[in-house]
Amino acid sequence: MVRNDDRRAMLADAGIRVLAEAGARGLTHRAVDAAAGTPRGTASNYFPTRDALIAELVRRIEERLTPDPKALGSRALQKPSRQLFEAYIRDIVARLTAEADVALALFELRLEAARRPAVAEALGAWRRRGLEGDVAFNEEAGLPGTREEIALFHYAIDGLMLDRLTVPIDPKTSTDAIVEQLVERLLR
Repeated sequence: MVRNDDRRAMLADAGIRVLAEAGARGLTHRAVDAAAGTPRGTASNYFPTRDALIAELVRRIEERLTPDPKALGSRALQKPSRQLFEAYIRDIVARLTAEADVALALFELRLEAARRPAVAEALGAWRRRGLEGDVAFNEEAGLPGTREEIALFHYAIDGLMLDRLTVPIDPKTSTDAIVEQLVERLLR
């Protein structure tokens, strides 16, 4: 069988859907094959172990959630301001909301990371790269936000997304209004 990048991505996307819908216990090679509509054994041919499958899911989640370089570039050209930083945070929330299955799969992987060191290692490396990338972007773009403040935003966004994707404590308040308040209160 030809091992191509498109099929690999399709299988990883199917694995993300399985993880979002069935949780970590439901993530099997057989379930990925069924979700992808591929013959039994295809997923295990690409990802021979569960750890290899999970590592690929982490890589694919990172790929799918990475912001568009053009959007980042256009923001970097704007005058730094609180409003620009708020737009950046809104973009993160919008990407997570648009990719709800990816966000839910990410939460599932984070829970699995609490029990499995291999998952913690793969996920932790990506999360640290993401934080450092955000810090570097803010510095390059001249946006407000220290490393500590950006980490606080990650904590807040994680909580906001968990709330919005599961059982919201205040469904009447818009996500945009919450983001506005987070920026106002967390950014010095």
